[in-house]
Amino acid sequence: MGRAFEFRKGRKMKRWAAMAKTFTRIGKDIVMAVKEGGPNPETNSRLRAVIQNAKAANMPKDNVERAIKNASNKDTANYKEILFEGYAPHGIAILIETASDNNNRTVANIRSYFNKCNGTMGTQGSVEFMFDHTCNFRIPKEGLDAEELELEFIDFGAEEVFEDEDGILIYAPFNSFGTIQKELENRGIDILSSGFERIPQITKKLNADQVADVEKLIEKIEEDDDVMNVYHTMEENEE
Repeated sequence: MGRAFEFRKGRKMKRWAAMAKTFTRIGKDIVMAVKEGGPNPETNSRLRAVIQNAKAANMPKDNVERAIKNASNKDTANYKEILFEGYAPHGIAILIETASDNNNRTVANIRSYFNKCNGTMGTQGSVEFMFDHTCNFRIPKEGLDAEELELEFIDFGAEEVFEDEDGILIYAPFNSFGTIQKELENRGIDILSSGFERIPQITKKLNADQVADVEKLIEKIEEDDDVMNVYHTMEENEE
């Protein structure tokens, strides 16, 4: 198994997937998708992907439809995606994806979290290079073989395909998203969910006290309403 498998396994063991802000994040994704490509999912591939993710997260259909309708209103605030970079204590690189309608507020908040937790907010490009920007798709495993699928989808950019209890996962570089999405749809393969992740190229093992220091900063950042995802180079424990 490769790095994507290990990364996914480590994150699954922790609280990441259970962040209470899932519906809020999906709502922002809907707004950004509609503002970018319109409210029709048949002609807007980004919106199509967000709706699939909403379904996977058990977001009520009425909520999705209402979010699409609201996003179509020109008075609805638009969200800008901003990436923040920095270091937690003990040399752990932190990469933060945000979606904000007020850049000044978000910058001030993120800076305060680093300052309060003995971290250092970095400049653009200071840690981003330490992470591989990837896309991923989850599809049903029924009638499909992960190894065969991997061989078939190498030509479309897939780098890693593996099975877990919830289906088959396909990982590829960020810029392969559209190509793989189109091929899965052409083959009539249901996409249960899809998204993007930043996988650390190397990780650093810390002792329990050091882990607590880093966790304190990560938890503060994750609580912020503008934060969509947080990635780091600390080695994940599987307990």
